Amino acid sequence: MTGEALAFWLREPGTGEIRPAPLADPGPDEVLVRTLRSGVSRGTETLVFRGGVPASQYAAMRAPFQEGDFPGPVKYGYLNVGVVEQGPADLRGRTVFCLYPHQSAYVVPAAAVVVVPEDVPPGRAVLAGTVETAVNALWDAAPLVGDRVTVVGAGMVGCCVARLLARFPGVRVTLVDIDVARADVAAALGVDFALPVDAADGRDLVVHTSATSAGLQNSLDLLAPEGTVLELSWYGDAEVRLSLGGAFHSGRLGIRASQVGQVSAARRGRRTTADRLALALDLLRDPAFDALITGASRFDELPDVMAKLADGSLPALCHTIAYGAG
Repeated sequence: MTGEALAFWLREPGTGEIRPAPLADPGPDEVLVRTLRSGVSRGTETLVFRGGVPASQYAAMRAPFQEGDFPGPVKYGYLNVGVVEQGPADLRGRTVFCLYPHQSAYVVPAAAVVVVPEDVPPGRAVLAGTVETAVNALWDAAPLVGDRVTVVGAGMVGCCVARLLARFPGVRVTLVDIDVARADVAAALGVDFALPVDAADGRDLVVHTSATSAGLQNSLDLLAPEGTVLELSWYGDAEVRLSLGGAFHSGRLGIRASQVGQVSAARRGRRTTADRLALALDLLRDPAFDALITGASRFDELPDVMAKLADGSLPALCHTIAYGAG
């Protein structure tokens, strides 16, 4: 055995704790990674923390290196950046991203880590999994030059989608949220901001990420005829109510789901999940993404931090967790 690490576990809905985690010696095709930073994917992880994963989705919602089962005890998470301490020579000493839970060190197959570009700091690199979701969404949505696009919901995923869309030629992007404080984040991302009541309609594409019925209804109401809502929200066990008696049929509107579990069908024959993650890390060379990092805490504070994120007393986009010198 290499030694022992520490890991964050959800003991039961609403209660987290730090537990010891034994580390096996890495094999010839494995790496030992010492964590620098991890990120809390606020929407999904707080839903897991509250016990909101429906039983029918237990298998679909498993993270790549999850231990335990929903609703708990479970070790869950997937935004981890660390340094390779043992492993193949070309990886030793490199900073890498891995879809691993919140843990101070871990052993995984070498193929499970992706090297972080040298000009991407670890605190920003934790966003790789979220930017990967945004990349997949835009492969699904296939926006065109000059499209009028609105993103409803200024959380982590919505903000990442908005920043990538802002780089499309001729595309004017509006980020919509009920929190007027997100206007500053929108400005940092180079996009417009509007409250739901002020959002312009006639949109060619609306990307919805708010995980609320009101947000989805607003998204449909903003579409031009023949327009599409790309649905990225994960509702868990929450009921969704939607009125389809207005322009939904006469306007031939569409709602399309997008989910990062598989590479978009538009690229599945030519891109792997590793290609997609490497692209996300390359896109994170853009310092505008720093606007999404809204707080940091020590690893030993994570049980309390997760509870505060879940009950809303700690507002955040991406809250990062620091480990030792990380």
